[in-house]
Amino acid sequence: MFAENSRYRWFVVVVFFFFMLLHQTDKLMIGTLQVPISETFDINNRQWGMINSGALIVATILYPIWGYLYDHYARAKLLSLASFIWGSTTWLNAIVRSFGGFLVTRASTGIDDSSYPGLYTLVADYFGPNLRGKIYGILQLAQPIGYLMGMILALMVAPLIGGWRSVFFLTGSLGLVIAILIFFGVREMPRGKAEPEFEKMAEMQIFRFSWKKAREIFKIKTMWFIFLQGFAGVFPWNVIIFFFFGYLEKERGYDANGILFTMAPVILILASGYFVGGALGDYAFKRSRKGRIIVSSIGVLLGALFLFLAINTPIEARNQFFILMCLTAIFMPLSSANVIATVYDVTVPEVRSTAQATEYFIENAGAAFAPILTGMIADAIDLKTAILLICTVAWILCFFFYIGAIFTIDKDAHQLRDQMADRAKSM
Repeated sequence: MFAENSRYRWFVVVVFFFFMLLHQTDKLMIGTLQVPISETFDINNRQWGMINSGALIVATILYPIWGYLYDHYARAKLLSLASFIWGSTTWLNAIVRSFGGFLVTRASTGIDDSSYPGLYTLVADYFGPNLRGKIYGILQLAQPIGYLMGMILALMVAPLIGGWRSVFFLTGSLGLVIAILIFFGVREMPRGKAEPEFEKMAEMQIFRFSWKKAREIFKIKTMWFIFLQGFAGVFPWNVIIFFFFGYLEKERGYDANGILFTMAPVILILASGYFVGGALGDYAFKRSRKGRIIVSSIGVLLGALFLFLAINTPIEARNQFFILMCLTAIFMPLSSANVIATVYDVTVPEVRSTAQATEYFIENAGAAFAPILTGMIADAIDLKTAILLICTVAWILCFFFYIGAIFTIDKDAHQLRDQMADRAKSM
């Protein structure tokens, strides 16, 4: 099959990388636009938190629906639909002229934000377990690079082309272009095709979704620790994405150039951490099924430590603050690719989108309220306290949840391999 060609699967990775890159640019640049958008609608931190929580709540509600659809229908075509929705809702968000309209249309952009489980599971059917961490690390480079691109668009391009509405029109249009590219360029793969037990088989049995298999996700002990760390682990990311630029400007006195030249290197280091984390996870996984979890636990613990030190750095010590933020950026993303790969290390192919969507649903169910909570603490005390409190507590909790997973992963991963071997024998 053409879709099984080795070069073609890398073409798929490139297409998905640009989908994620441009989508993350569109999604994350709103954090950099906090000040101009707040001035446009004359809103406070609490209302700003409501705007960002709205999209997160919509995404949370729709995760199970996207997961169900991906396990039943062609994932590539559904991803094309998600890209079309991204472009359309971003255009609507740029058009409205009232705070209420902006709140509603911004919430609608969350529809496509919950579409990633299908992308990750389709990639899992192109690449086997020993490569997935690296591939997910490459794809997840798109998030921080998209953050950086969004920052450049917001700080440098927006003033030149008519303001924040103009860049929303730009990124929305790119979403429509990517929708066409995925629809005509990306082909479906049989579920489970890249599992090592089926590697040399000319024909694949079709594995179909069943509610029985879906319910068995909740019997996998490792998944419970993944769910718990996900619930806590997304809090810091949402706090940093939506409030950190406001914190730098309002409480540390950075201007636009100061923000750009401080955060651009930090974000590039953060980007490298995704691939490094995935590569380290693959390396450790080949030696022990605990490997990915160990890498993840180290990442969240050291990330929390260095962020704590950075936020408590005196305002005038900008060089020290910059160095500590760079160290934070090295460790923050180490767990990301490994968590996704771990989900696929313990779940059967026909319910992986549902498993991934369930994980995202659980993590976003709490994290959707992180911007509101941050805004309330910031209005009551200050942004420094809000960021520090939420991020450090959440990451310390994640560390202990990963310790729990270390004791369950061997049994759960071995059970999946036995299931795949039994299926291969029966084909």
